[in-house]
Amino acid sequence: MRWGESVFDIRPVLFANGLLLVVLAAAMGVPLVLDLAAHGGTEASAFAASLAITGFFGAALAFSGKGSGHFGLGARQAFLFAATGTALAALFGALPLVLGSRHLSYTDAVFEAVSGVTTTGATVMTGLDQAPAAILLWRALLQWLGGAGLIVAALALLPMLRIGGMQIFRVENSGKTDKAAPRLPRLVGRLLMVYLCLSAIMAIALKLTGMSALQAVCHAMSGLSTGGFSTSDRSLGAFSDGARWVCAVGMMIGGCSLSLFISRWRGKRWRILRDTQVRWYVATLLGFTLALTFWYWAVDSKHPLAAFQHAGFQAVSIISTTGFRLSDDQGWGGFPQVAIFVMSFIGGCTGSAAGGIKIFRYEVLFAVSRLHVARMLYPHGVFSVTFNKLRLPEAVLRSVLGFFMLYFSCFAALAIGLAAVGMDPLSSLSAAAAALGNVGRGIGPVVGVAGGWAMLPVAAKWLLSLGMLAGRLELVPLLLPFFPGFWKH
Repeated sequence: MRWGESVFDIRPVLFANGLLLVVLAAAMGVPLVLDLAAHGGTEASAFAASLAITGFFGAALAFSGKGSGHFGLGARQAFLFAATGTALAALFGALPLVLGSRHLSYTDAVFEAVSGVTTTGATVMTGLDQAPAAILLWRALLQWLGGAGLIVAALALLPMLRIGGMQIFRVENSGKTDKAAPRLPRLVGRLLMVYLCLSAIMAIALKLTGMSALQAVCHAMSGLSTGGFSTSDRSLGAFSDGARWVCAVGMMIGGCSLSLFISRWRGKRWRILRDTQVRWYVATLLGFTLALTFWYWAVDSKHPLAAFQHAGFQAVSIISTTGFRLSDDQGWGGFPQVAIFVMSFIGGCTGSAAGGIKIFRYEVLFAVSRLHVARMLYPHGVFSVTFNKLRLPEAVLRSVLGFFMLYFSCFAALAIGLAAVGMDPLSSLSAAAAALGNVGRGIGPVVGVAGGWAMLPVAAKWLLSLGMLAGRLELVPLLLPFFPGFWKH
């Protein structure tokens, strides 16, 4: 009996995970060099040890998974790699936080690393204004790499799994022919180049607003990846209005499908201006911005311009699932906090670095609702649901509805689990929504802006880490390996 003929061949997964850890180890060299060059090596030993450990295990996995012949990741191997790779990146990415001068517990370090890799932005760290530069850069790097990984997954992995209609994203971006698959590597390369260039442009713009070079780079990586880690405990409240506007633009771009930025002009119009998902995205941002602006002006007596700036920043920060903040939210009253909670379930565009349910699925859900009403009014009529002039098959509609059911079931289970380990009801609901949607900001005195995730029970941190991973992986890849049929041929 040859290997792989009657059992699940795990070697490609081991090999891919090994390469991933080698890349992660190489990334650890960036803050290591920074620390040696600028800060006398105070964190150098921690990063050097972490680099060596991660590189060793990465090389060992790669060699153990390397076969004698050519093989690649099949569909099921790819799903398993998505789950195990993200988890391993977080587990090994936590090492510098454990071994460094901050001496975080492994629970806190894993929580921080998971939050970084999943671009959630929930943090257990305080005193960031005085934190070592290498640690701040490493947190931002984790988010930047996590955002890049999601873009690749959105193109190459998730459409194959048919998660909530995401297969339409491949049709939209790879063409309608059988040549779609060979074009994917080239398309992924172009998207990553756009991601890198936009990050550099944002960093330069932030530097021009008065940030230091380190602050500009960290906020550019956190903003475009929709991560939300800052270099200050006050987040963007510690910086100028110019920096806030630059970050707001960066968050909007990060929540938009990056493939649209490399699309061709057709009919004298850029495709990003014709994409219905982008229109829904902008309309949603504008709707919540205007509602919050009116509340800040009419109820909170803010100046109209200040109300618009504050409301717009909050809407972009939450809907793009970035989580940057300007001020404490405890004195805002009920409406802004409820709005933040609702926005935590929206998310950005499909194919973006943002988390959440995604605008595309809401667009399809509303279309299905209109279709249902139309069929009741006209029982003999013929109706269809379209997306960017493409007719969506029934399988896509069913998968979208199934994803909503699965998402809110996982949200309920996570909230109940958090309450069971000692969290209050408001914090349980808010933390579950923030973790599963990769928003990183909750409401209330515990997980809101005034509180801190560090004070949560240990069990809650592990549950939330699992929730962040599940949300980043669109739920299904993390759940599939637990079904016995996944391992059978």
